[in-house]
Amino acid sequence: MIQRAYQGLFPLKRLEYQPQLKYSHAFKGYNGNIRVRGNLLEVRMGHDWKDVSEEIQIGLIQVLLLKLFRKKATTNNIDMYNSFIKNMSKFAQVHKSDPDLEESFVRINDEYFNGLMDRPNLVWGGSSFFKLGSYDYSTNTITISRILADDQNLLDYVVYHELLHKKLKFHSKNGRSYHHTKEFKDLEKKYKDPDAEEKLQKLIVKKKVKKMLKFW
Repeated sequence: MIQRAYQGLFPLKRLEYQPQLKYSHAFKGYNGNIRVRGNLLEVRMGHDWKDVSEEIQIGLIQVLLLKLFRKKATTNNIDMYNSFIKNMSKFAQVHKSDPDLEESFVRINDEYFNGLMDRPNLVWGGSSFFKLGSYDYSTNTITISRILADDQNLLDYVVYHELLHKKLKFHSKNGRSYHHTKEFKDLEKKYKDPDAEEKLQKLIVKKKVKKMLKFW
């Protein structure tokens, strides 16, 4: 399958590595990665991919190959892969909802989406300073860093940010996915607190300092 994906991108070139494809339970949802070790080119994909059409799997492999070789291209397989990912949220089970996060979702949904946004899974992650929030298209899940638990305004801002990802999905061009488009940034600026981003950075610094002092 890796060979087919490569030839679909570079029909006049020969793959100079030994390809190896592995399915792993280590990945959540429909994720995957690629790496080169010596003469081995290894693609690892979430175990859920085993039940998906090979044509769509090839699209994912091609996206990973383009990132690895820093190239740009588009294929029918990549288009199928992007369409698959964008539509996964419609079929994902929604059964996880933390009460505090759900209250935030209701506030944001009512104020910015006229109450029309379907609720995704809403879960807390770790106390990350680097990833304050994320939206997983394949599982329809918003994950929020616990450092936001005590600040309703900033929590709402990050939830709003992630709901924009759910609403707008992503734009694809030449094998690359663009999530923070001009439309996304324009809508993000409509959040009621224009200083929210600056306050987020200050909160991160404050939490980092507090953590450092704890271990002194």
